Amino acid sequence: MDIEQHPKTLEQLRRHEGLRLAPYRCPAGFLTVGYGHNLDADPLPGAARKSALTEGEAEALLQRDAAACAAALDAVFPVWRSLSEARQAVLLNMAFNLGVQGLLRFTRTLEAVKRGDFETASREMLDSKWRRDVKGRALELAEQMRTGCWQTVPQSGKG
Repeated sequence: MDIEQHPKTLEQLRRHEGLRLAPYRCPAGFLTVGYGHNLDADPLPGAARKSALTEGEAEALLQRDAAACAAALDAVFPVWRSLSEARQAVLLNMAFNLGVQGLLRFTRTLEAVKRGDFETASREMLDSKWRRDVKGRALELAEQMRTGCWQTVPQSGKG
């Protein structure tokens, strides 16, 4: 099973992104809906949709967005597929949250991942503005990167 379809990956994304059925402006100012879907960057079919989603539509959109993130990662950082499932999920989660281009700015993290130095990769993840922005999400994902073990209980701090 590809990591973008893995139940644990989708559960983490649901928990980290939260579900908002009606469109809203995220802290970065983008029109967003569902589980963090950026309507400004990727409008839904049927013009600029302003109405609320159903839970089923939000779930389908989450799965579509996770698959799109995975395909984008395949194109720019193919080594990610050689990692353990838990570590693949970290990179997918970060790409989902930051966009693939945002993840690529984590150059020291990605270099450490390439070397298999997950202790350094984890440390570099935490030495970032992203960590201060997403708080508990970053703590959880950094620990998952460091250990290679799924983190199912949120760490302290909201995010």
